[in-house]
Amino acid sequence: MGVRRVRAVETAFGTIQTPCVVNCAGVWATKLGELAGVNVPLVAMHHAYVVTERIEGIQNMPNVRDHDASVYLRLQGDALSVGGYEQNPIFWDVVSDKFAFSLFDLDWNIFMQHIDGAINRVPALEKTGIKSTVCGPESFTADHKPLLGEAPEVRGFYLGCGFNSAGCGKELAHWIIHGRPEKDMYGYDIRRFHHSITNNSRWLRERSHESYAKNYSVVFPFDEPLAGRNMRKDPLYQVLQEQGCVFQERHGWERPGWFNTDTSAPILDYDYYGAYEITKNKDYKYNELLGKEYTFDFPPHHGTIRDECLACRCSVAVFNMSYFGKFYLMGPDAKKAADWLFTADINKAPGSTVYSCMLNRRGGTESDLTVSRLQAGPTHLPLTPEWDTYYLAVGGAVAQHNWSHIQTVLQDQGFDCTMADHSEDMGMISIQGPRSRELLQEIVDADLSNEAFPFSTHKIITAAGHKVRAMRLSFVGELGWELHIPKESCVPVYQAVMSAGAKYGVRNAGYRAIDSLSIEKGYRHWHADLRPDDTPLEAGLAFTCKMKTSIPFLGREALESQKATGLHRRIVCFTIDEVPMFGLEAIYCNGVPVGHLRRAEFGYAIDKTIAMGRAESCTHLTRPLLHSH
Repeated sequence: MGVRRVRAVETAFGTIQTPCVVNCAGVWATKLGELAGVNVPLVAMHHAYVVTERIEGIQNMPNVRDHDASVYLRLQGDALSVGGYEQNPIFWDVVSDKFAFSLFDLDWNIFMQHIDGAINRVPALEKTGIKSTVCGPESFTADHKPLLGEAPEVRGFYLGCGFNSAGCGKELAHWIIHGRPEKDMYGYDIRRFHHSITNNSRWLRERSHESYAKNYSVVFPFDEPLAGRNMRKDPLYQVLQEQGCVFQERHGWERPGWFNTDTSAPILDYDYYGAYEITKNKDYKYNELLGKEYTFDFPPHHGTIRDECLACRCSVAVFNMSYFGKFYLMGPDAKKAADWLFTADINKAPGSTVYSCMLNRRGGTESDLTVSRLQAGPTHLPLTPEWDTYYLAVGGAVAQHNWSHIQTVLQDQGFDCTMADHSEDMGMISIQGPRSRELLQEIVDADLSNEAFPFSTHKIITAAGHKVRAMRLSFVGELGWELHIPKESCVPVYQAVMSAGAKYGVRNAGYRAIDSLSIEKGYRHWHADLRPDDTPLEAGLAFTCKMKTSIPFLGREALESQKATGLHRRIVCFTIDEVPMFGLEAIYCNGVPVGHLRRAEFGYAIDKTIAMGRAESCTHLTRPLLHSH
């Protein structure tokens, strides 16, 4: 059961018995991965720089980057090395096995744009000769970040590739020895990409090109890629696009970001920014809307997102959350596995749903999710299993991370159970707000009263003539239900919801609204607020942990130890008036830095910016710079 493991490596010089292989093969990493059945999502490109002749008087010059020209100038003795990231890099499509320590001929037609940019910044270069050129193969990934960690396909096969600058050897070594790195490395973890796209050549080529071409671009808070889009579309994609949905890309999925009431904004095929003689997209509404977001002030559609949020707070809003991961944990040892995996007590009757975390051995939070206990029924998956099962709903952007973590734990513990992934053949519509019960009662055959349908429970019901699993849950802090729907029923159920909701002022809302609404209620987002180096105690999530029971669970000993010694840091909430914040801002107490913000959103119900940050203990300090709750 579980994924394959590394046992030995066959080489030209014999067999090496080893439980661990680290792929540090650079541009050859993809080929090496193929030998083990591992997808390594990187591409090779020509990358170049030149070294000038000696320039008088530059010995104390700092390294310089000109972001507008996408060029850098780096001191090299008495000379400068000049390079950059062009719009039309040369792909090395056929990676040769015999190219080691070799170089390409420099293509001056492509490289001259960097010379022109450098001369504009340092005019003396116009009269300075070129001493040497370097043009070699370099590997690039879909987000210009390295690939680290254990491959989802093979246990013991680690990646350490895709680097374009300094490495992370210490963290990777800790990862291999102890199973997890010391620090939060999710931004580099191979599991940040879903397995369905890591072997998709179109996605990889387009996204790697865009990341390369935009390497020196200013990173604005709400930017989205234009490349590698429309890879994974849920059943409601088309109907929402027609209603003006402006999509975000997460894990390959197109998920609703917000709704533009003026016109639809379809996502077009990637145009490589006009490179390679590809015609650049014209009158591209989606790109225009992104461009308007290139600000560190409140975006121009700030009011549109406010209207979505207030519709949820005051009446009713509908959120398409179909991109969520939807997993089934089942088998003879499913209960044992659930007890060990989840911090919450799942020993409840069928029909219950609990919010829980999953931890690593150090007590760090690897996930937060909902766990629903199902009962065997007459129908089959995706709604009802043939035996007792746990249904897991996890954030779609971290579904691969969750899946791999669970599979690893199941295999390490030897539990006799399996996982089934039904993310693609189910949709999920969330109806939230004080009038959600009135709306839903018109289209479902079940009693939705508090007595008949308590919070944190679920049932199979009929909605608009279709069987769905309804869960009374909320991630925005209002009365509401999630409908988990077989793929073929999503559109008719959604249309029935919108039709019945017209008299209640129902409104489509997206994830920008969810981000705002959830932070107003203090709800945590995994990896935005809550990370693998935070424990539930530090994050204010002790209520998710069954510490009052005697049930063992992964990470429990670490939590007990921390509880005994006391906390030295916490996830803390801050508010500030009329100033947009986006995360990474420093937290000071009386002029002393004690941490930084992780995420910030505007809270429309309270008309303030709200932020979550991690702060070290500062009991000796009296007054924080920001107001803390």
